[in-house]
Amino acid sequence: MNVVHGAVNAHTHLYSGLAPLGMPAPEHAPENFVQILERVWWRLDRALDERSLAAAARLYLAEALLAGTTSVVDHHESPGLVEGSLDILADAADALGARLLVCYGATERNGGRDEAQRGLAECRRFLLSNRRPHVRGAVALHASFTVSDATVLDAAHLCRDLGALMHVHLAEDAADVADARERGYPGPLERLLALEALPPGSICAHGVHLSAEQVARATRDGLWLVQNPRSNEGNRVGYGASLGADPRVALGTDGYPARMDDEAQALARLGAEHGAPADVVARRLAASQALARTIFGDGVDEDTVERDASGAVMRVVVGGRAVVEDGRLTGGDIDAIRADAAREAEALWGRMRAL
Repeated sequence: MNVVHGAVNAHTHLYSGLAPLGMPAPEHAPENFVQILERVWWRLDRALDERSLAAAARLYLAEALLAGTTSVVDHHESPGLVEGSLDILADAADALGARLLVCYGATERNGGRDEAQRGLAECRRFLLSNRRPHVRGAVALHASFTVSDATVLDAAHLCRDLGALMHVHLAEDAADVADARERGYPGPLERLLALEALPPGSICAHGVHLSAEQVARATRDGLWLVQNPRSNEGNRVGYGASLGADPRVALGTDGYPARMDDEAQALARLGAEHGAPADVVARRLAASQALARTIFGDGVDEDTVERDASGAVMRVVVGGRAVVEDGRLTGGDIDAIRADAAREAEALWGRMRAL
């Protein structure tokens, strides 16, 4: 048996867990990143209800553990199910035994400031009430181009009040940069820093359109960036060449399955095409482990994955608990989880088509 550390997915979306089960294509093909959000992902998150969200979270986390991924950093949105949504995600992780960070990405893209206030209130509620030993909470914004300065300031105040970190999409696409400049800032990083919404330890997903100087500033300010190569390629937003060899850039999947070997392979391929350092994968994995340690404590270093000679995951231990034994979950039945996910996916696609 080969024994290694549990893998870390430093940025993802559990709510997308049902997407591989036949999510309908948009009626009109998107022509840019914002249209991909509007016609695909923002329709999906609006269609979520309690049952479909629970099924998505269980499926995503179950398959993560079976793939040897023990720690997951989530960023959530479900505009039709804000209050209590983080408990649904947290309960799935608690039952299966995964480590999980959850937060609600506050946004104004559907209901203006009232919607953003509800999202931040859900973050506050969860941070104050959560007692699950391996689940943590954070404050979140969807992305700066979907919120006003007033909402960014509210999020900053919440971080300070609760001593919480921020989790936000940052410079994923050029549209985020253009929006910040239209608001009078050099870019979205400078905007969030100026409004004091990025306390040290905060997580900024993507960073594709940051310059090398901006990446260096993020590092000096104690921030974490998370590269998501498969998602960035799929959304045609570019490759984050400026992320380079920075030691505070971790690896995430942004909603893709939490098979971190697949993400590492994509990074190796794309990195080679864009002149990344030869050891970029090792650097990203080391940063992911370091990030998980800051969130969950040193116990993450004791989370282990045992693989057989073929590479198949046979045993996974998280926080001293065996969550996979002989290649099977101990906290759930994967066949039942997949069957429930398939049922809920069909209902979800029906609601999604009606939007």
